[in-house]
Amino acid sequence: MDPEALIPPLLGSHDAVRSTRLVGSRAQGRQTDLSDWDFLVETDDLDRLWADLPVLVAPLTPLAAQWDRLSEEASYYMLMLPGGLKVDLVFDHPPELQPPWHVRADTLGGIDDHFWDWIMWLGGKQLGGRTELVEGHLGGLMLEHLLSPLGVDEPPASIAGAVAAYRAARDAREHELGVAVPRALEEAVLLRLESAGLLTR
Repeated sequence: MDPEALIPPLLGSHDAVRSTRLVGSRAQGRQTDLSDWDFLVETDDLDRLWADLPVLVAPLTPLAAQWDRLSEEASYYMLMLPGGLKVDLVFDHPPELQPPWHVRADTLGGIDDHFWDWIMWLGGKQLGGRTELVEGHLGGLMLEHLLSPLGVDEPPASIAGAVAAYRAARDAREHELGVAVPRALEEAVLLRLESAGLLTR
């Protein structure tokens, strides 16, 4: 799958989209094997486009589609595509910050989507040598907003450690709540992280 070939015409089929262009590390030739694909989307009717996004991106068969809960500079509609490809649709619009997750039967799926998208993003940063940023997220925002609500007490020291701690805590919450989260997204991300040398199974 080639996001650069697929995303602009797909979004351009909507009459509220003025332009869609690749930005970020891939546009600048600085990408790593795990870097996401960032597309800046300009629109004449933000509310209508946002309402239509789930249907508009459905042909990509995303494994997860969600708004970034923690962005401070723009609004990101984040997709995880088959094969573990991460695509972010970026809108120059103030985001709405969300609080830490509350773990319930009806939120565990969203928590799972959020973790695997986040850990893939951190994987790209790790490969790019941004170790301090990765450590800051693992022991800061990720611990506060996602891992701690699941019952993880200690900040993970690495991406592999975060994956292990998350899976153990999520599995325990599944058992307690009587729900089961699909594993397709998890498996796709684990394969990408393994191929990049960031964890072993």
